[in-house]
Amino acid sequence: MSTSLPMPGDEREQQFPSPSDFARLMQSLTHCILIHDAATKDILWANPAACDMLGFTLSELKPLKAPDMSSADPRFRRAAGVQWLQDAADHGTSRTEWMYRSKSGRDFLTEAIAVRVNLADRPIVMVQFRDIEKEESLKSDLQRTEGRLQAFLSHMAEGILVMDAESVVSYASSAASDQLGLSTAELVGTKFLELCSPGSKQVLEKALATPRPDGSATSIRLELSRPDKTKVWVGASCQHIELERDLKGTLVLLHDITDQVAAEEQHRRDLEHLNYLGRYNAMGDMAMAIAHELGQPLAAATNFVDGVSRRLRNPDTAVQDLEYGLENAKKQINRANQIVSSLRAFVVQLEHSEQIVDLNEIVEDCLYFIQLRGQQHETEIQVVKSDAPIWIRCEKILTGQVILNLCHNAIDEMSTWPRRERHVTITTYATAESGVFRVADRGKGIAHVPDGRIFDGVFTSKSTGSGIGLALSHRIITRQHGRLWAEENESRGASFTFELPLANE
Repeated sequence: MSTSLPMPGDEREQQFPSPSDFARLMQSLTHCILIHDAATKDILWANPAACDMLGFTLSELKPLKAPDMSSADPRFRRAAGVQWLQDAADHGTSRTEWMYRSKSGRDFLTEAIAVRVNLADRPIVMVQFRDIEKEESLKSDLQRTEGRLQAFLSHMAEGILVMDAESVVSYASSAASDQLGLSTAELVGTKFLELCSPGSKQVLEKALATPRPDGSATSIRLELSRPDKTKVWVGASCQHIELERDLKGTLVLLHDITDQVAAEEQHRRDLEHLNYLGRYNAMGDMAMAIAHELGQPLAAATNFVDGVSRRLRNPDTAVQDLEYGLENAKKQINRANQIVSSLRAFVVQLEHSEQIVDLNEIVEDCLYFIQLRGQQHETEIQVVKSDAPIWIRCEKILTGQVILNLCHNAIDEMSTWPRRERHVTITTYATAESGVFRVADRGKGIAHVPDGRIFDGVFTSKSTGSGIGLALSHRIITRQHGRLWAEENESRGASFTFELPLANE
């Protein structure tokens, strides 16, 4: 059997709800209701929800006054409560926040609405109230969190922007304003691409057009123009966000890297100068070798040509003698050509070029020059190379220059000692992580050099050395993630050692 609600005009409309049904409806309300007499303000009735919240039974509530069921705070004194109810009686409705006190003594803040209702026998004021203490606490927490967040954002070095796919800024933090030289009001609505240099525009357009599928951030570098025409470099982290319908797009975190870029540019210039010094010294060593090696074959060729010239003036000279002289002159010239070719091969690649190469191969390429210096100073050169290749990643020519410099310094040191004591040992070997080169002499050692200053230019190569200097050698090795150090030998002299990381192929 189904029951239908009365429709307008239905004869049952006047009987719905019945008094008993109305009572049940009022009893089931979850909102708290108190009914006061409009004239005396006495409590006439309370629903179960109000009784439960206040902790009083209906019979206990009826005789109570405001001081018995309200906070002791002066804001909630009886006169204030009576006035609030009177406003409702006079004007039909009145809203306030009222601090009730339960029977247990707990104070709780409520949102309370008083409404005048004219009943058949008397006017009453019906008060509806609900506990809003948790809401107020949450609101207070949110306000405190928002305040802290604003303070945090205002002190962040990183700038924050939110922009759409067309790079139009919808949000800008104060740090971003400081970085870009525009107020936050000026930034919002600005097309950020217009601040970028031509090269940076392409980078940013790509980052905005192709967000990462996993939602992670994309890191880019941008060169921007400020209103005062100065340039600033920023590192930008771009990440797609969609927090609300009106807050979606790309979140961009900016941090100023202008000083870092300037340092990188200075490093690049230093590297160019370093490579120039490497080329300069390589050419110097080659010139030295050419001067030494070409002297003998060119002198011999000159003598043979002179001999042929003299014999041409003698009519009795046999053709065989002329052919002999010319053939030997040719041989000496060919020898000179071979010397030039072999020396040119050593410095064929003088530009900055990192590659994977065998450390033993670098030493082998340098041995010609090392042995040449050893012959000049009558110094014995002993080479103890690793049996297996030692594959390292390095700039071959510059690393070779370090080897030459260290070995030439060792040979120059030995040149002042008695001939029988002039000995230099070159060693290569590998550890678990590095390829190692060492050159040891039997000279006076390095104990006379102040601690920590051996590579700062105090302990320099002699005038007869290659001129690259220990300080520059140290810089070449450390820039390649290696280490260069010096130590006293147990018996006599010093050892200079460097290590470079093994190549991971």
